[in-house]
Amino acid sequence: MNFVDEAEIYVKAGDGGPGAVSFRREKYVPRGGPDGGDGGKGGDVIFQVDPGLNTLQSFRHKRRFLAQKGRAGAGKKMHGRSGADLVVKVPAGTIVRDLDTGLVLADLTTPGQRWIAARGGLGGKGNARFATATNQAPRYSQEGLKGEERRFRLELKLLADVGLVGAPNAGKSTLLSRCSAAKPKIADYPFTTLVPHLGVVEVNTEESFVMADIPGLIEGAHSGVGMGADFLKHIERTSVLLHVLDVSVGMDEAIKQYEMIRQELLSFNHSLLSKATVVALNKIDISDPKEVTAIKKWLEAKGERVFLISAYTGEGLGSLIPTLLNEVKIHKNEFGRHGQEAV
Repeated sequence: MNFVDEAEIYVKAGDGGPGAVSFRREKYVPRGGPDGGDGGKGGDVIFQVDPGLNTLQSFRHKRRFLAQKGRAGAGKKMHGRSGADLVVKVPAGTIVRDLDTGLVLADLTTPGQRWIAARGGLGGKGNARFATATNQAPRYSQEGLKGEERRFRLELKLLADVGLVGAPNAGKSTLLSRCSAAKPKIADYPFTTLVPHLGVVEVNTEESFVMADIPGLIEGAHSGVGMGADFLKHIERTSVLLHVLDVSVGMDEAIKQYEMIRQELLSFNHSLLSKATVVALNKIDISDPKEVTAIKKWLEAKGERVFLISAYTGEGLGSLIPTLLNEVKIHKNEFGRHGQEAV
């Protein structure tokens, strides 16, 4: 399945049903007496988070969503049936924006969470509602109100605990495949990863976390160069950043890539650098040990927590994975105390 993380859709709630004009047929009652019932309410359009979805793929094929109209009223003061609500399933992490203004209207993150996207119109009143002492036989009723019509832009931000960041070909996909059952495309050329991949990392029988492989970043990514800001936004949702650095390229190039990634994160959203971050020096199995040691010391002098790993052989993961789990648990504890984060 292709990864689709943006969609533009149109929704319309159901119109309210019209009220009825009707009269009882009774002797000594003017015109038989009004007994027209009210129309039914139109159905709402409701967005609901479905944990089984992980893309906006379905919105590529269907972009119009119409709820059912309310039924018309009838004689004997019979009210029309309300229109059925239309429930639209969306994946967790969906942000709903007004297409015209760009304002964020909803941030849907919790499985089962529901949000009324468009409200159905109220049904019109039947003529029985308008009878008075001076107007005992009204021959008019109300039309139902129109249901709301809205246009939305849906954006999906991945919900992952740990986000892998790094330059193209740093080994992020290999690391994800080594730690989880995810099977991202892996090859020896840049931009192998064209879409974000999620994998569940099982630390032990009771504890796990979700890791996301974000496509490789290059200079200017925050302004749309390369994979661009389309994927940088997914990093905003993560609890912890794991910066994967290829040290087989030598110290000068590794430091250059490290500083480039940090600058791209800062340029896109400065708050990303305040996230808990761990640096993994990858490909130590094919690197100069002296240069690896020098890079590690340079990073630690910057205040970074550094781990030496080989995603290919699995070396060093026994220390890295528990550290990531601990950072995720710390974040969740903080999250629980301070409430839901802003978008």
